[in-house]
Amino acid sequence: MREIPKLSTIFQARDMASHIADSLKSEMLSGDLTAGQRLGEAALAERFSVSRGPVRDALSRLVEIGIAVSVPNAGTRVREFSQGEAQELYELRETLEAEAARLAAIRADKAEKAALVALTEISEDRFGPGRQGSDNDFHMELARLSGNGLLLRLLSEQLYPQLMLLRIHSRNATGRLGKALNEHHSICQAVVDGDPELANILMRRHIRNSWKSFYNRMAYAVPPSNKTTKDS
Repeated sequence: MREIPKLSTIFQARDMASHIADSLKSEMLSGDLTAGQRLGEAALAERFSVSRGPVRDALSRLVEIGIAVSVPNAGTRVREFSQGEAQELYELRETLEAEAARLAAIRADKAEKAALVALTEISEDRFGPGRQGSDNDFHMELARLSGNGLLLRLLSEQLYPQLMLLRIHSRNATGRLGKALNEHHSICQAVVDGDPELANILMRRHIRNSWKSFYNRMAYAVPPSNKTTKDS
């Protein structure tokens, strides 16, 4: 009779898979693992002192959230984005974040709006001239204030990790951060004023400006589509 694995063994394997996935995700989003780099099962199993089972589970999780790809007969690699994939990601981001801003303007209470204002000011201090940083905190807070759990999960668990991976190679470009922070202030004010339509429009413009800046830094050979250049 085949021996049934103990529950403790199963849970340990799941915990190890989570640890491996989290470690690799951190390395991918920091740039330590580069786009297209192979994630070999044997090498990872040796590195983490585990069998290949937890490694396969971990790699499957990274593929599921969109920051790794499984290539037939070649194994798993850190995801590389084509121009089309990058544009699709920003188009989806525009739709989701504009809705998050709209809902936040409707649903956020007085205390939450005050906290958003404070976060906007902190972001300006942390990511001002001469400092390195990201505007993800502001966007994540708006998603939370939307009051829509599904929207928050889509952004935090899938879209944002993919976006962070996409932006790794252009994170040190200059000229956009100051403009982005000014746009944050305008979006924040619309939310504080309880103006959902304006919050939606300003967020759409913010994401489109971000895409244009990213596109120019990446120097794609083919001009971007104009289908997202008009406010709706």
